This record gives sequence, C-alpha cells and structure tokens, in this order.
Amino acid sequence: MRYVRLGSSGLKVSRVALGMMSYGAPSALSWSLDRDRAEPIVRRAVEAGVTFFDTADMYGDGASEKVTGRLLRALFARRDDYVLATKVYYPMGPGPNDGGLSRKHIMSAVDASLTRLGTDHIDLYQVHRWDAETPIEETMAALDDLVRAGKVRYAGASLMYAWQFAKAQHAAERHGLTRFVSMQTRFNLLYREEEREMLPLCADQRVGVLPYSPLARGVLAATGPRDTDRAAAERGRSRLTDGDDAVIGALRAIAAERGLPPAQIAMAWTLAHPAVSASMVGATRIGHVDDAVAAVDVALTPEEKSRLEEHYRPRAPYGHT
Repeated sequence: MRYVRLGSSGLKVSRVALGMMSYGAPSALSWSLDRDRAEPIVRRAVEAGVTFFDTADMYGDGASEKVTGRLLRALFARRDDYVLATKVYYPMGPGPNDGGLSRKHIMSAVDASLTRLGTDHIDLYQVHRWDAETPIEETMAALDDLVRAGKVRYAGASLMYAWQFAKAQHAAERHGLTRFVSMQTRFNLLYREEEREMLPLCADQRVGVLPYSPLARGVLAATGPRDTDRAAAERGRSRLTDGDDAVIGALRAIAAERGLPPAQIAMAWTLAHPAVSASMVGATRIGHVDDAVAAVDVALTPEEKSRLEEHYRPRAPYGHT
C-alpha cells in the first residue's frame, strides 16, 4: 500500500479507501452485508494496509456507521491507526430540521454519528451534498466550530458544482474558517464530467480528490454483461448507454493484454489522475479488495490511457443539486 497527504493537509491516507456503504443494511439493499459477512472483507483490507474508511450517516439509516465503528475498533489496536470519514446532509428523521447543512442539524448529526461510530472524533467530516436553503457561511462556521471543539479533525465536501465548491472555500477564507481539504465526487472511465471544472479546480487549490464509484458500481469490473448484481442494477437504471460499450471493450482488451482483471486497469486509470489522493472502493467480496490494492502498483502507459479515453462521450452531470 502507498500513503499520500490528503490534498494540502497534513493528513496521510492510504491510496485505497474502503467505502463502507456496502455494510450494515442487508434488509434495505440486496447487496449489503451484515457485520459478520463484512468482517473478513474489512480485515483483508486492513491486512493489506488500507487505513482510510468512508461511510455516511444516511447509509442504512445509521447502520453502516454502527458496523463501521465496531469493525474498526476490533481490527485496529489504536484509534490513531486509521482515518475515519463520514458525511452529513440527508434527512435522518421526519422533522424539518433533521436534514440539510444548517448549524442545528450539523451539531445534532455529528453527535449522533459519534455515538454510532463509538469514537470521540471524526477524522474527515464531509458535507454530502450542497444545501441551497442554508447560507454557506452558516455551514462553514458550524464545521469550523466542530474542528475547534475537537469533534472533527478535517472538513471535506462531496458531489457539487465547481462554482458551489469555490463559493464555500471563499466563504471560509474570507471569515477565517476551516476550509475543505477534500472533494469526494463521482469519477470513472464512464463518467468523466468532473474533468471539466472540478478536478482542475481541486488541483489548482491543492484539494484532495476522492473518487467514488471508480468501477461504475461494478460495471467496469464485470467480465460479462451481468457479472455482478450492482452492474446489472446500474444498467437497469439506464445510467449507461450503448456508447459506453466501446470504453468497456477497450478496458477489457487492455486487461486481457496485461493478464489482469478489468477492475485493476479501471482503478489504476482513476488513481493516475494527478488530482486524486485516494479512490473509494466498495467491496462485497475479498477479491474486490485484492483488485483495488493491486491497482495501486499498476502503471498504465500513455498509449493505454489514450485507448481507454478515446471513446468517451459527454453526459449530463450526475447527482448535483
């Protein structure tokens, strides 16, 4: 495993981060695993040197945070040995203040997350989406207070337009508040829209990029049209188009030439972007962890990168608010 600083911060993270959304709520998601089934997968990641773990309060309505906290406490000797990230924004109850990025909700949500995680601090607390109803100055001030109180070490953001992210950073700088050190966003061979504005912005401002869904929810790892449940679900939601088949074809051809799984090539491409600090990977099998970790040491040639990129077709932004 390799370790890098997260953006311009002093925090060091493993280049592979284990996304914990896959654990905790099997009754809600068919591919989600309970604690006992998740334990050997997380253990394998820990043994491979993964020290960065990402969840969110809304994953499984809090179930993911509970499982994440229990597993990490069991698998690490010290709290300082791993980096724990979670998120806030989505409603966690029926009330009008149970969601969003208001001071009221952030202050309540962080305490609830700390309780579920079983820890006294969160290393990276991320706003899960942009909140158009709350002044960004209020949000940034609340996050700054959490950092000053020691409940949060660093603040990060997730999936928004570049102008929104720039506005948040400017508000923090103007008022002497904690700035975001990271941007978690969707980025893979089939979705490269963030290359237009967000990734150049982050590179310029030395903000660490944390791509999620580097394998397009399993599509780029599949060796057949319905290789995984998540890959089939992705196609079923019509987020993929026939034009993506050329990209997938190039990926599989290069993988075959290298004698490597397509997942390793796709992950290596994502990790090669200069703005990327670490890539989030969801794993429901031990092999998923092995492929992600192996990808850290896969160096693609310029010719291979060109073949992977030449068939990409622009698409509408996904998930922005």
